[in-house]
Amino acid sequence: MRKTLLAMAAAAAFAPLGAHATDGYFAHGYGMKGKGRGGASTAMTDDAFGGAVNPATMAFAGERLDLGLDWFRPQRSAKREGSAGGTGFLDASVDGNESENFFIPEFGYNTMLRPDLSLGVTVYANGGMNTDYPGKGLDQGVCQGGAPNGVPANILCGSGNLGVDLAQLIIAPTLAWKFAPSHSVGISPLIGYQRFKAYGLQPFAAISSDPANLTNNGYDDSWGFGARVGYYGRITPAFALGAGYSTKIAMSEFDKYKGLFAEHGDFDIPENYSVGLAFKATPKLTIAADYQRILYNKVKSVGNPSNVPGVGDAALGASSSSIGFGWQNVDAWKIGVEYQWSSALTLRAGYNKSDNPITARDVTFNILAPGVIEEHVTLGFTYAFSRTTELTMAYMHAFENSVSGPASNPNFPVGGTETLTMYEDSLGIALGWKF
Repeated sequence: MRKTLLAMAAAAAFAPLGAHATDGYFAHGYGMKGKGRGGASTAMTDDAFGGAVNPATMAFAGERLDLGLDWFRPQRSAKREGSAGGTGFLDASVDGNESENFFIPEFGYNTMLRPDLSLGVTVYANGGMNTDYPGKGLDQGVCQGGAPNGVPANILCGSGNLGVDLAQLIIAPTLAWKFAPSHSVGISPLIGYQRFKAYGLQPFAAISSDPANLTNNGYDDSWGFGARVGYYGRITPAFALGAGYSTKIAMSEFDKYKGLFAEHGDFDIPENYSVGLAFKATPKLTIAADYQRILYNKVKSVGNPSNVPGVGDAALGASSSSIGFGWQNVDAWKIGVEYQWSSALTLRAGYNKSDNPITARDVTFNILAPGVIEEHVTLGFTYAFSRTTELTMAYMHAFENSVSGPASNPNFPVGGTETLTMYEDSLGIALGWKF
């Protein structure tokens, strides 16, 4: 039975990836129980997803397998107003939802090698970003500063649909050790895989160091390595603390897009860390809270500003000084509650408040990646069919948020104001088995 379940989990984990953008482009939480708590998991030990948050918690998770699938539906749009000196010739309003439904698998497994030592693996979609705008709305002749010629153009004046698709998967083997009855440490080597494609960016060839490897080259793959470490402590029977830290995952370059991303196609997964607490306020009520910081600004292709002249070392893809997306670091605050309604049913709710990494300065480039979400609410439950089998579901709504800034174009001044808008929903289901 255990071998069959593990085979099913492995197959699901390598199913097609989806995009997941909530805390910047990271997921708001990992594991369906954590997602129901607004992402607060650093000091919780109720599943096998410690490799995604805090490896030390796996020493208290016991022998179990968790297998889940999340349906994710982001709604993103962009508009331009007051362009071309106020004439509106290049005004447009489009949504990026040509692709809008994504299915994101996850699984975790943990076994106890001895009472104080656990070994497990967490496989999860770290995050991602997807946009898919229609290849119409503007005229190519007008985009090039001339008379209309009847040839359609996307909102950034390129040919055909405009968008990107980024997905990230992390495999985290996890070893955790109880160095004292109520305290543990853990480590997870992180094996990262990501795939990416971009299309409809032909006008940006004017500011690219390698126009042949800028756009419309299909999917490219990248692999890399990093590590996560953690601490967990039950300070009292009712109060626990946790902390987790992940290094930057150094990824191989996207060769097909070395004319787009800084440092010749480099797109590392950023360093991040979290601290959390869990408090059992009553025998049935638990409150969990996390603080997480994601250092997007340390990844050149993500953090470098976009409003600089694209020449020399600043040209797309040219160097560590190349144009990037201008993302700022993100602080995310997560709070969740669990209430044990009965011996079989546990209810959850949560709230997640994160920073918007995109400023007005970088709106145009981030039409491709409008990760402007700030507030999320979540609900969830677990129903135990028996002492060994349980079903968990979680729902998330990310409230609509927008950011506006001056429009720009690599070919000529567009003028006017551009606005990015996004909101999201997700619904997930997971099965858990205890051995």
